[in-house]
Parts: sequence; structure tokens; C-alpha cells
Amino acid sequence: MLTSKQRAFLRSLAMNEDTILMVGKGGMSDQITKQADDALKARELIKGKVLETADITPREAAEIIALATKSEVVQVIGSKFVLFRRNPEQPKIELPKARGGKKK
Repeated sequence: MLTSKQRAFLRSLAMNEDTILMVGKGGMSDQITKQADDALKARELIKGKVLETADITPREAAEIIALATKSEVVQVIGSKFVLFRRNPEQPKIELPKARGGKKK
């Protein structure tokens, strides 16, 4: 589970990412899920877009893909969404630490 600080950090990184996943009038498919899974493994952070011709909302698409790929929805804004999943073998993104106890 991402903290709000980590989510904000990932949103800032996503601003510079290209949209690599498109959900169109065909809706969700195994191919889209596979493409998302492969991209998450390679990049950890991906941006997707739901085209106007799709019969699914961006929020629905993001949640379906996140569930299927065991990733987290970072953001849904307009027709775009951002997903994150850490690659335990080759981490690429260093998240800000979640707050534990107080530091002095």
C-alpha cells in the first residue's frame, strides 16, 4: 500500500512518462493485461489511456488492470491513469520511506 507521499512522488515521475497502454473500443483484453504486466516488470511505472470509443471508464480500466497485474493505481485523471508495481528483482524507482517513528 502506497502512502500519500509515495503516491505524490510517483505522480511527479509519471508526468514525464509516455502513455504506453491504450484501451479502445475493444475494451479490456488479455493482450492489454499482458502488455501492462510486461511494461510494469520493465518500468515499474506506466501510464495508460482509455480512448473515447471504449465502453469502460478510466477508473474501471485502471482498477481491472491493477487487480490483474497485482499493481497499484497511483492516479486517474481525465482519460489517463498511472499504475505502479515494484520489481523485486530489479527495483528501478526508489520510493520515499513511509513514516515510522519520530526521528530526532
